[in-house]
Amino acid sequence: MQLQCPMPKLDFDVITLGHGSGGMLTNKLLDSGVFELFSNPILDQRHDGALLDLQGKTAFSTDSFLVSPIFFPGGNIGELAVNGTVNDLAMCGAQPKYLSLSFILEEGLKMDEFWEILVSIKFAAEKAGVQIVTGDTKVVEKGKGDKIFINTTGIGQLHPEAAIHSKNIKVGDKIILSGRMASHGMAIMSVREGLEFESEIKSDTTNLNRTIFNLLESFGQKIHLLTDPTRGGVATVLKETALAINLGIDIFQSTLPIESQVADACELLGLDPLYVANEGLFIAFVDESVSDAFLTQLKEDENGLYAGVIGTVTESHPGQVVLESGIGGKRIVSMLPGEQLPRIC
Repeated sequence: MQLQCPMPKLDFDVITLGHGSGGMLTNKLLDSGVFELFSNPILDQRHDGALLDLQGKTAFSTDSFLVSPIFFPGGNIGELAVNGTVNDLAMCGAQPKYLSLSFILEEGLKMDEFWEILVSIKFAAEKAGVQIVTGDTKVVEKGKGDKIFINTTGIGQLHPEAAIHSKNIKVGDKIILSGRMASHGMAIMSVREGLEFESEIKSDTTNLNRTIFNLLESFGQKIHLLTDPTRGGVATVLKETALAINLGIDIFQSTLPIESQVADACELLGLDPLYVANEGLFIAFVDESVSDAFLTQLKEDENGLYAGVIGTVTESHPGQVVLESGIGGKRIVSMLPGEQLPRIC
């Protein structure tokens, strides 16, 4: 990513243990542009916490992010941390308003890398319309971290028409995937494995809250469940849902959206794209009566250009997800049994 916020002149080039001491070096780090970068009336108070003005039902979510490499095609750990928590709130039917931001930095992290991550966080937050209002920084000894770990906690206000819960799912509901799966996981793996393709595989990390808000405005309680298939991929999320509702789920291989290069990379590495992590997708269970209109509106959104109906809820095989192949064969889709891809979100 090309920096649009020039890094301030500093008297240090790397993070040291002293930057996590809470003393002079910590203050130098924060005063060297961090507070200015994320400036808003709440954060500018520099208090131990943040006083927030909230009305109505509130959604609350937290997540921690550790990814290697910390820079990858299409993004970095900074925007991943913002988008991940923003999207978790959106899946609840909430509009994110505030984020906390906490770092665990490894001694020796280059300051220019940290600054690039900070700038990415700034722009991801601005794009999502969310404010960073409090945070924390710790430093661990070299060899006891992996450059940088980030925790973000988010608070948002629930949309008045949101009724997002698995208990609302019923037989006949259509299952819609908002875009092409497995791009994030394979962007990470292509860098690790040194794979080259005709064009670069990029992570799909992005914020989904505005897309979800517009869908809730149009379809409200006809949207029965929203969930994002991050770790464990599409297969694991669907299996978890089938178990929760004690109904069956049928999905169809011919309708699963995936970029051809991503599919090739999965095949090359022996990975099933159904289990590969995503960072800019959601799965929606919607009432059959609005599924066509829902899909039409979603495909008009930049985050839904490749959306499609991938399955349906059925009374058959309760608790099971069944995939119908392109030639008509069927197989049971289970939950990810172990760790298919290490450290990608």
